[in-house]
Amino acid sequence: MSAVRPPEPGPEAVTDAASFAAVAGAGPDQMRDIERYRELLADWNQKMNLVGASTLDAFWSRHAWDSAQLLELAPQAKLWADLGAGAGLPGVVLAILRKDQPDFHVHLVESMAKRCRFLQAAVDDLALSATVHNTRAEDLSLAVDIVTARACAPLHRLLGYAKPFLRQGATGLFLKGQDVASELEEATRFWDYEADVLPSRSDLRGRIVRVRRLGRARKA
Repeated sequence: MSAVRPPEPGPEAVTDAASFAAVAGAGPDQMRDIERYRELLADWNQKMNLVGASTLDAFWSRHAWDSAQLLELAPQAKLWADLGAGAGLPGVVLAILRKDQPDFHVHLVESMAKRCRFLQAAVDDLALSATVHNTRAEDLSLAVDIVTARACAPLHRLLGYAKPFLRQGATGLFLKGQDVASELEEATRFWDYEADVLPSRSDLRGRIVRVRRLGRARKA
């Protein structure tokens, strides 16, 4: 495993819909869809635990921009898989922002049936190019360009979930927090992998782990 940590710029200040639209390059139609998604998320969050209720007040920075920044790391990628997609972050946001590209598609992979009901409701309501898979990620075999996940599992477990995708040539883009160094070290006990660490543009404490190669599992 190799981890390269580039200089860290300060995150863009995203405080509302207008500032999100500016940094993400989102047009009026995309913004209407993201506003509608925010309404759906808030409504369904009263019925089930999709995101922390307090984080909805910081939706534009903590959820929308945190998700949208991934597109700039893989601008040519057309097929994405979002593992543990429960609240639709980042997968639904990505599908909205690339809705005008007919060959762009997101696979939303979630093992909990009730969260899949939310995901399907969002996909149907917003007419997104996305497929909801009610299954465990490690039991699904799809050829995609990018496999991603946010708040899904520690890296050593997440690599196991992502293995079928990475082994077929996908690049991993995994949104992580400030404990990423310890997660990277722990993952070396289980996996032979190549990764670099990028600063998050939405949160000074956040990181994005980009995995380019996953080797044979090692004994812990």
